[in-house]
Order: sequence, then structure tokens, then C-alpha cells
Amino acid sequence: MVSTLIVALLLAVLQVAVYVHVRNVVTASAQAGARYAANADVDSAAGAPRTVEVVARATSVQTARGLACTSAEEVDAGGLTLVVVRCTGAVPSLLTVMGDLLPLEVTGRAVKEAG
Repeated sequence: MVSTLIVALLLAVLQVAVYVHVRNVVTASAQAGARYAANADVDSAAGAPRTVEVVARATSVQTARGLACTSAEEVDAGGLTLVVVRCTGAVPSLLTVMGDLLPLEVTGRAVKEAG
């Protein structure tokens, strides 16, 4: 009885650790994709595929496939043109029976260079 509770608690702690790790990796990848697409000679739409590529290298191809990323230019309140990469998806569960339960939504931004 006690051992079942301890195992369940351990799995819960591990799942939180996996979620935080994957969220941080995807956030950093979205920022890297936005910085890449913000270069003067690069199309702004190139940020999303670059983000998925970085996530696949940093975590797994399965995690990268579970993401839906978009990249577009936006103008902020100060008049700067930004490249914004948005990714949504879910973090894989440690127990495959449970599927992808934890939603994930991150945004990366970078100032577009003048070309």
C-alpha cells in the first residue's frame, strides 16, 4: 500500500520534471527560431520550421512532431517589426497509456533586421 503511494508520487514528480524540461527546451527553440527568421536575408516564415528542427535535435522527433508552430511578422506598440514564433502542442506522458495530457503553448520573439 505504502510502496504504491511512493511509486505514484515518484512518477508525478518525474512527470513535472519532464514537463518543465520540455517546456524550457521548446521556449528556447522558439526564441532561436525567431532570431533566425529575424535576420535581414531570411524569410520570416522560416522561423517555425527552424524551431521544430531545434526541438527535434534537443528532445526527440516524436516531441517535435507533436508541435504546431507558426511564424509571422508583427508590429509592436513601439513600432518595431518583430518576428513571432508560436508553438502549441502537448508534453508526452511518462505512462503511454495516459497519452499527451499536459498542454504546451510558448512564444518566441525577435526584432526583424532591416534589409
